[in-house]
This record gives sequence, structure tokens and C-alpha cells, in this order.
Amino acid sequence: MRSIEPAISSGPNEEDDSRARFDELRAFLEASLVGSSALVERLLIGLLADGHLLVEGAPGLAKTRAVKLLARGLNVAFARIQCTPDLMPADLTGTSIWRQDRGVFEFSAGPVFHSLVLVDEVNRAPPKVQSALLEAMAERQVTAAGVTRPLPDPFMVVATQNPIEHEGTFRLPEAQLDRFMLHVELALPDAATERNILDLVEHETSRVSPSFDAPLGADDIATAREAARRVYLSPAVKDYIVRLVTAPRRKDFAPEIRGKIEYAASPRGTLALAMAAKARAFLKGRDHVLPQDVAELAIDVLSHRTTLTWRALADGATAREVIGDYLSLVAAV
Repeated sequence: MRSIEPAISSGPNEEDDSRARFDELRAFLEASLVGSSALVERLLIGLLADGHLLVEGAPGLAKTRAVKLLARGLNVAFARIQCTPDLMPADLTGTSIWRQDRGVFEFSAGPVFHSLVLVDEVNRAPPKVQSALLEAMAERQVTAAGVTRPLPDPFMVVATQNPIEHEGTFRLPEAQLDRFMLHVELALPDAATERNILDLVEHETSRVSPSFDAPLGADDIATAREAARRVYLSPAVKDYIVRLVTAPRRKDFAPEIRGKIEYAASPRGTLALAMAAKARAFLKGRDHVLPQDVAELAIDVLSHRTTLTWRALADGATAREVIGDYLSLVAAV
């Protein structure tokens, strides 16, 4: 087994302060989102790793609430887009308005020109709107009225979708799914967690909505991102990441599992898994990535980048299950 050598840790500094601020934000979110610690962690990983999230779950699982609470913890511009089949690209990006008093067209920016954008029920948006969102997510810019305009920094999209209702929806194309760093699936809570949710909501109805006293600004986020990028990724862990992503491409790898996969994740999956693992290590207070960080995030990073065969889908298999099956077959280090 190859050793994983962490970087030399420095004393208390700006990096420690930044991590402490994120710890406070995490505590605030977890206190207001019972049983959603995994979702909270993924939201913060996306923020730290400069990535976008797709959150999928049945109605009532606090998907929208989670993003709104995150917005309260950040001192950046926030916008919510409620997707419907009649939504137009201009409703997302903005449009030029004729100013008769000045005799000129003036661009009125749309909600995508905010730092944190919640796109509710993204699969209800028609393909033209999804395409406009794809440019914003991939290029961090918007082209409208023949002019390309940069989006703010930071810029993060959190999209939600409902997996149990498909009437009036438009399936997201693979090219757009690949732009999401993480695809998070939420399960229904158990009885004990649901009781805690009931107590929390009953408590909140008689009091002021929760607030965060020291929200993080753009400079705070930039500092934390830089610290997360400096987290040490050893050659052994890099090799583990590459083995995980490329395993389904090998002809000699677990034929019963490989036979279920039509297209495996691309190198973008490798990059996303490495960046997400660094962010998780930063949140855990470490200056180096462990194989556990990679394994914990592999399904959320790779599932939406993996396409199964028609036969596997007909048999009821899911990409998350297939990746979970072969995860245990790939040696860590």
C-alpha cells in the first residue's frame, strides 16, 4: 500500500478563519434542516469547488428551503426561477428594452445574473431555456441581443427536479447534466427524523425565521475556494480517482457490471471528483484528501455522467446502483 503524505500544515491563519466561517455556516444550515446533513455538505462542496448542483427528490423534502437558507448565510445576490413549460430564454437571461425618452435599447438583466441561482423544477423548462442555462453554467457568461456579458463571481446554480411526476417535463440532455458537478438524490426520512422535522417547523411558526448573523461575502468565498484548491491530493489518491472513473471503460473489468454501462464518465468526471474531494477535505478540517472523501462523493459525481444500456434500464437498474456495485471492486490505494 502506498503512503499518502499530507502537506505540511501551517499555524492559525486566514485559511483557519475561513474554515471556521464555513463551519458556522454549516452548523446554521444543519440546525434548520433536520436530517439533511448530506445535502448541506454537498451544497457547501459545490460552493467551495465552484460547481453546480442538481438536487432530485420528491416534493416536501426541503430542496427549495435548503437553497433559501444557504442564501441567508451568504451576502451575495440570490434569485429563484420557477420553471414552467411556457418559460422563455429571455425570462432567464434578460432582454433589451426600448427607452423612448433616450431613443436607445437598454439591456435588463434576468435572474441568471445573480451569484446564487435556484432553478426550481428545471426539467419543466423547455429545451431552449435549458440551452440558455447551459451556456451560463458552462461559460459563466450570457449572450443576449448579440452581446456577451459575464456573470458575477461567484456564480452557482442549484437546480431541483421531481422524479415522480413526468407530465409536462423535458428530460435534461446529457450535455447539460454533465455541467452539474454533483447530482444529489434525497430519500424520504424515517419516522424519528420526521418527528424532529415536525417539532422544528412547529417551533419556527411561533418565532422569527432563522437568520445567520455573519453571512459570507464574495471575498470570503474566494478565500475559502483558494484554500480548498491548496488541499493536498497525493499521487496515490489521484490514481484511485482515475481508476474509479475509467474502470467501466476497461474491457477486462467486471463483465456483469460493465455490460450494463453504455457510456462511462468522461475526464470531466475525474476533474469534478478531484475538486469535490478537496472541498470535502477542507470542510473536514484536513489539509489532504483521503480515499474516503473520494468514495463518499463518487456516486453523486459520476451517476449523472454514466449512461446505462437499454437492457439494464429495462431490468430496473440505475446508474447510482451500478456505480455503487463497482465502487467496492476498485482498490483505494
